[in-house]
Parts: sequence; structure tokens; C-alpha cells
Amino acid sequence: MYNKTIAELSAGLEAGEFSSVELTQVYLDRINSLDEQLNSFITVTPERALEQAKNADIQRAAGNAGILNGIPLAQKDIFCTKDVKTSCGSKMLDPFISPYNATTINKFNDSGAVMLGKTNMDEFAMGSSNETSWYGPVKNPWKQDAVPGGSSGGSAAAVAARLAPAATGTDTGGSIRQPASFCGITGLKPTYGRVSRYGMIAFASSLDQAGPMTRTAEDAALMLNVMAGMDPRDSTSVDEAVPDYTANLNDSIEGLKIGLPKEYFSEGLDDSVAKVIESAVKEYEKMGAVIKEISLPTSNLAVPTYYIIAPSECSSNLSRMDGVRFGHRCKDPKDLNDLYIRSRGEGFGPEVKRRILVGTYALSEGFYDAYYVKAQKTRRLIANDFNQAFDDVDVIMGPAAPSTAFNIGELTDDPITMYLSDIYTIAVNLAGLPGMSIPAGFANDMPVGLQLIGKHFAESKLLNVAHQFQKETDWHLKAPASFK
Repeated sequence: MYNKTIAELSAGLEAGEFSSVELTQVYLDRINSLDEQLNSFITVTPERALEQAKNADIQRAAGNAGILNGIPLAQKDIFCTKDVKTSCGSKMLDPFISPYNATTINKFNDSGAVMLGKTNMDEFAMGSSNETSWYGPVKNPWKQDAVPGGSSGGSAAAVAARLAPAATGTDTGGSIRQPASFCGITGLKPTYGRVSRYGMIAFASSLDQAGPMTRTAEDAALMLNVMAGMDPRDSTSVDEAVPDYTANLNDSIEGLKIGLPKEYFSEGLDDSVAKVIESAVKEYEKMGAVIKEISLPTSNLAVPTYYIIAPSECSSNLSRMDGVRFGHRCKDPKDLNDLYIRSRGEGFGPEVKRRILVGTYALSEGFYDAYYVKAQKTRRLIANDFNQAFDDVDVIMGPAAPSTAFNIGELTDDPITMYLSDIYTIAVNLAGLPGMSIPAGFANDMPVGLQLIGKHFAESKLLNVAHQFQKETDWHLKAPASFK
């Protein structure tokens, strides 16, 4: 059962081949026996999962079952979940038991989906390798001395290892797409505002977006059907009609205009990764797509722009973590100042501290105009480049990451090189566009992801383009040998 997609599992449940309780137990048993190798879960919730599965079976028997009814899923530990620890991968929130549900959690609960547990992640979503988690690094199921990518590395590893048929992730600068590439799964970052951020612990509020991490584009469409929609509790949520994302999956892509940014195929891209991407593009040509070279001239400014805006927003968002209201509190503080200093010093890890300091500096008097305001102006130039490109093409394609997964510990002392692992994904967040990574092949026996970028609210088009590729190839069906 664990090798089936969401669509196949839903059909099996509907046909009575197995119950949700039986299906859920299969995944709980796999997590129990295999996750020690990966560390992909922070919290497993077997009692809750089996109770939800039992209720899902009752709903199905009464004829009230939707597509996701009874389907086990994993939730990234950034989504507040009532009566369950929500840690965001940090010691700061290790004691925090959420008193409420994020909108995303509520939507999956309403759909009848089953929560297996909460997945490991880089601390407060700050990282590209899942090594900054207070609970230890997650390992890549394809090669266990390699990273799974970050920050949604726990979700990516769990799906790739068949510990869950799908999971949620969040993407601030590539944190769905880069781990999807490293682990050989499908990951979709929707348009900014497409999915509610209510109850999703904030890193950088103008960049964060939740999305599905699955094995197939079809499954991603099924997940997004549940996740997307206006939420009055989120002021950045967009009041835009939500289509059925499965409706156009099988549309022909004959005549589709694909743009290849020349900046994405220059120095810095591993040759073996480039060959896989070029082969995937040729597959699209065989299906009738038209390939055109384009330019995104400000793409080289995306990383420095991001690392002013994101840390600035994180320094503001994390100011609430002060040892007073919730989360970690130091022992026996001498006074309020000592409480703040030691609680934050003990609760945050090195990468989070680094970004808070950078952001506080960029927002400080005398530097705000020189750094933050200038970064916001550059952000507009980056968005304009994409808008101009989409006047000529329907979809932009390129690599999701410049290399395959690097080894654990390889870049921990070199944060700049680590930051550059998101060089092809960051601009999409700055522009608020939808993007996704799909399995496109292997380089040096490790997965490579093809990135697809679309116009605002063009998720249906991206899913269609991805699905057509997956009908012609089988890269998305490959599984790590130790977890088949």
C-alpha cells in the first residue's frame, strides 16, 4: 500500500480494498521501524491518527467521503496544531503546545485526512539543509550521509521514503522546491496569498507560503484543492476563486512556450545537473512544446536582496520569542533584561541568531534606507523581469538547485555557499510567483529536480505541464533502495 499515490489510495479506500485504519497503521509501522534512520519526524501522533482514521471510515460508510478522506499525511512542524507540540524545529518552542489549529490544519481535518505527525525542519525554517534543527539533522533517504534539503527536509524525506504518501511544506526562498529536488519528489510553492498563513509560524511574512509535497503532480493538485482559498484571518490571503486543480491535468501542451533563462545555465550549475535538465527540456520538445531562450537580467541580485528582506522580517517576527509569554524561559533570571538575554540566547540556534542580527542591523536607524529600502526596490526589478518574460512565454523552466544533495556537515561552516544552494528558487518568492520542482532524472545516483515557474495564480498550468511530463517519464516513481 505504501507505494501507492494519494489518487490510488483514495480509489482503494473507495473500492473497499482496505480501510483507513489499516492504511494508517501501515504508515505508522513504517515510521516506527524506519524513521530512526532518517529523523524526519519530530512528533508522531499514533493515537490521534488512528482516531481520525476510524472517523474517516465511518464517514466513508455513510457516503460522506471526499478524495482525501482517510488519507494519512504528515504536517511540517511549522503549522500550529491544537494540543500537539509545534516546535518549528527550535529549542525556543520545544515546550509549546498549540492551543489552536492553523487554517491549513483545519482544512485537512475538514477533508477527513489523517495526521501521522509533525515533520522535522530547519529551525524557524531558516536553512537549506535541515541541519539547523534543534532535534538534529534529517538524512536523505537516497544517501543517508547527504542532506535532504531545507527547510522542509523532514517532509521531503518522509515522502521519498514512503513514510507518508504526502506532506505539507513551506517555502520562503525555495524550502519546498529545493528539498523536493534533493529527495526526488514533487513540490509546489503556490502564488503568494493562495494558501492561508494563519497559524503558520512566521519567518519572513512577505515571502512565506505553504504548499504540498507529494510524489506526483496529480497528488499535488488534490492537496492544493484542499489547501487553497481566501482566509479572512490572514490579511495577505488573496480573494481569488479557487479552480479544481485536477480539471486540466490532461490538457495537451502542444505549442506550449517554454522559456529557458540563460542566467540559469551559466557558471555555478553542476554539469551533470545541467545534462539532466537539458534532457527533460528535450522531452517537452517531443511533446510539442516550443523552447525559447530568455533573460532574467536581475537574477544575480536575488540572493543578496533576499538576505536583506528575509532577515529583516525574521528579526521582527521573532521578537515575540522573549521568554515571557510562551516557549523557552531561562532558569532563575535576575531581572527582566537577564530573562530576555538568556532566554533568547539559549532558545535560538546559531543560524537564527545570525539572521536576527543581520535583519536588526538592516532595519536600524541610518541603515534602513541604505539596505532595506534598496532591497525592496531591487525586488520590484526582479518581479518586472518575470513579468516581461511572461509576455513571451507560458512557463519558465530551469534547475531547482545548482547541484544534487551535498553531504551532511559539508557546508555548515560556509553559510554563503549554503545560501547559494537556493540561487534558482529565491527570485520566485521575491516576485510572489508559483513554482514547483518535479523529478527529472539522476546525477551521480542522486535525484535532480526540474523547476517550473508560472504567472501569478497559474498553478493549474504548472500542474498540467508537470503531469504531462510524468505521463511520459517514470522518474517520479523511483524509490530509494532502502525504503522500497
